[in-house]
Order: sequence, then structure tokens, then C-alpha cells
Amino acid sequence: MARRFRGFLPVVVDVETGGFNPQTDALLEIAAVIPSLNNGKLKPENTFSTHVEAFEGANIDPKSLEVNGINPYSPLRIARSEHDALNYIFTPIRQAVKAHGCTRAILVGHNAFFDLSFVNAAVERTGIKRNPFHPFSNFDTVTLSGLAYGQTVLAKAVQAAGLSWDANEAHSALYDAERTAELFCTVINRWDSLNPDMQLRVSG
Repeated sequence: MARRFRGFLPVVVDVETGGFNPQTDALLEIAAVIPSLNNGKLKPENTFSTHVEAFEGANIDPKSLEVNGINPYSPLRIARSEHDALNYIFTPIRQAVKAHGCTRAILVGHNAFFDLSFVNAAVERTGIKRNPFHPFSNFDTVTLSGLAYGQTVLAKAVQAAGLSWDANEAHSALYDAERTAELFCTVINRWDSLNPDMQLRVSG
């Protein structure tokens, strides 16, 4: 893995939020999928997800809740504080970075800048010192799927890649992260299969 991605461990992340501004709007869900590399093939392996309590004073736009279907005020919602949620997600990522001989994780996302901006803002608010992710670099599956399939919308890109898509499950962090991970792995594996020299560099 370290050889394939120049010392980075790609980790697919999706967040669901109360708006578009990472400084003012609530982080409500976060999910991460950690892939593995076996016999030169990348595949999703471990998934972690959690609901997140809105930080004090956070803005929550009702229009965002209409899209993601989250009820942040439900007494049945089991949510962690931002600090605990990040530690829950970050701990296995740090372990995987070490296990794969990588130096750092790199966030993979569909419109990755959005997910990374919310992760970085939450890290700053909570004072967590050991953020495993590179602070600004990312892999964006919008770009990759636009190149590979001519599609930039997640649902259409996933389907163009020959993968399943359930519109009723979409817009949860867990579901979107899992589909994005499958999409990312499919694109990478397809590219590598068309470029034998890449496979030799990975396995050599």
C-alpha cells in the first residue's frame, strides 16, 4: 500500500452535516472505510461510522436535514461528541497506517474537499493533536469517475462502474462511504489492470 500511494494510506470518508460551512454548521455523521491491498487488488476492508452530537452553538439548516434524513434531536439517536467521534474514527485509521507501513492517511471522498474541510474544522474545535489525515491533499472520486466513466454524480458513477445503488439508502454517511469506497477501488483496479508496469511497481 505504501509503495502504491507514495507512503499514503487512502481512507474513504463521508460526512453528513447541518449545512455547507464547516466553521459554523454541525457535523452530524461520519463514516470511514479502510481498504486493503491483496495480490495487487484494492478492496474495501474495514468500516467505521458514528453519529455525532452537534457542537455547542452549531447551525443546523432544516434543508440539509431534508436531504440526509437525520433528526439530530431524536432521543433514540446514539451520538458521540465530536471529540469522541473523531477518536473513534481516527484510532483504527492510525493503526492501519502503521500496519501498512505508510506515513499518513489521505482522505478519499466524493467532493473530497467538503468532507476534509469538516474533518479539519472538527479537529481544530476539539484540539485533537494526532489527525491521521494529510491536511489538504485528497483523492476525489468526482475527478476519477469523471475520467473513467464520464459521470460526476455519485449515484450515476457507481452505476456506470457496474456497482449497485439504492437511492433509499443514500445520504447516510455509512452508505455513501461504502459506495464511494467500492467506486474508488474499482477505478484504481481498472487503471492498474490496463497498466501492467504499475502492478509490477506495486508488487516489486
